[in-house]
Amino acid sequence: MSRAQDPPRGFFPFGNPFRMLSPKSSDLSPWLLSLLNGFELLLAERLKKLMPKSKDDILTLSWMKLAMVSLCETHNNINTLITDLQLPVSDWEEKWVDVYLDISVKLLDLCNAFSSELTRLNQGDLYLKCVLHNLQSDSGEKYLQARSSLDSWRQHVNANNARVENCRAVLDCLVKSLSLPKVKNSPKGKVLMRAFYGVKVQTVYICSVFTAAWSDSTNDLFDLPVSDKPLWAKAFTDMQSVVNAEIRDMLSSGRSTIIKELETVDASVEKLYPMIQDGVDPVEVETFKDYVMELGTQAEKLSQGLDQLLEEVDSFFKMTLSGRDVLLCNLRSSDSITGSAVGEDVELRL
Repeated sequence: MSRAQDPPRGFFPFGNPFRMLSPKSSDLSPWLLSLLNGFELLLAERLKKLMPKSKDDILTLSWMKLAMVSLCETHNNINTLITDLQLPVSDWEEKWVDVYLDISVKLLDLCNAFSSELTRLNQGDLYLKCVLHNLQSDSGEKYLQARSSLDSWRQHVNANNARVENCRAVLDCLVKSLSLPKVKNSPKGKVLMRAFYGVKVQTVYICSVFTAAWSDSTNDLFDLPVSDKPLWAKAFTDMQSVVNAEIRDMLSSGRSTIIKELETVDASVEKLYPMIQDGVDPVEVETFKDYVMELGTQAEKLSQGLDQLLEEVDSFFKMTLSGRDVLLCNLRSSDSITGSAVGEDVELRL
């Protein structure tokens, strides 16, 4: 999981991807402006909830779960907005469809990588269960087996995951997609693209935080400059600044992991390991029992947290996949209707 720190990368060597369309009030009807403002205010409130109350909350599994729930809510909101705009897929410009399909397939790749890492980390719980089982005995042989299981756990959680390492390239592509296609003659399209901008910014950032947490590399952590025009811009910038600063501090401290629950289990392992290795002194028996109980408690919290986060990642995956399916189905229906209309016209002319 850990790897040597990468040198700071020059951000956006390909230019500024945040050239964004800024619908002026005069361009939009009061109804469209109300829909846009409503969407952006909800996003702002969601981002404020991601502002940690203290530094200790950053990169806890509960915060990561909250971030994934927030993403699901945002993607739900964009679907609601599309319905409220009364903008059927048949009226979408081709480039809008291309942008949506390209981004969604990359999100599916990221979800698969995240699920893979969460499952991998949770598999380490088997080693910890073996440790706890063997430490119920006073047998020296059982202590040796427990120590071997602790060694295996350490190697397991610190191993690299190729899928996570590939996330950086996917995220780089998503960053480039943050520039919005120009919309000339469709006020509804302007609102949709502006809303998509907010969805993409939140999605790319949260995914970069997750990737950095599992790769232990600041090179995977993005500082996204955003336009100050959206109503969510300040909430996002404030949250990003606090979270990124703390993550960089944690990574620069040389910790073996920066996910808090995993770090707590690792600390419990550090306490137990020398006692198992050297043998438990009679005067330390009660302390040893306390350490074993502490490891069991922290291991259970870690396992439950990983399970809950995996469940939210799976929900996001299913939502993204469903959105793609609905869009493609609507496109096929639209093409079928268009084709039928053309055929009927030909028959009439004949």
